[in-house]
Amino acid sequence: MGRDVDERKKRAALRKLRKAAALAEQGLGPPLSDWEKQFLEEVEERIETYGSAFADPLKGSDGEALSSLQQIKLKEIDKKARGKGRSGFGSGRKKPGGFNKRPVPRVRQLDDDIAEDLPETTSEPQEPPVRSAPKLVRASDLKPAPPDTPAPETQNAPTERPRPAFRVIDGGKQDE
Repeated sequence: MGRDVDERKKRAALRKLRKAAALAEQGLGPPLSDWEKQFLEEVEERIETYGSAFADPLKGSDGEALSSLQQIKLKEIDKKARGKGRSGFGSGRKKPGGFNKRPVPRVRQLDDDIAEDLPETTSEPQEPPVRSAPKLVRASDLKPAPPDTPAPETQNAPTERPRPAFRVIDGGKQDE
């Protein structure tokens, strides 16, 4: 027993399926795979027999002939039949932005010879540089910085702002 599907939506789904199959036969794009051909045939058969190509109401809207995933796959097949590329992750076409801007990581090849990368060493061992011990300096031993200009005392005092004035605005809530 089929679900109650609007006749217009049923005819529209069948028209889309048949149009995609006809475009694929014209050969504008790459040929459809066996799975895609079988998908078009079985979905068309289910719509004609039951009025809908899916039974689970959670997979699509009531009154629709195709589930949401079937509609997406039909759009992909239609684009392929028209000769247009796929969009999304599997398109193979790089779009500007995103992760494509990242530079290719520099990776060391395991088959490279390690001896070529090392600098040649001399027979004399090199001595490490000598470091002196840290010195303790008192704050009283430091020379104070000369003052550039004396600051006037008015700049150090906080500025006083006048108190805001209280105003009564006419037209507010009035007592009765």
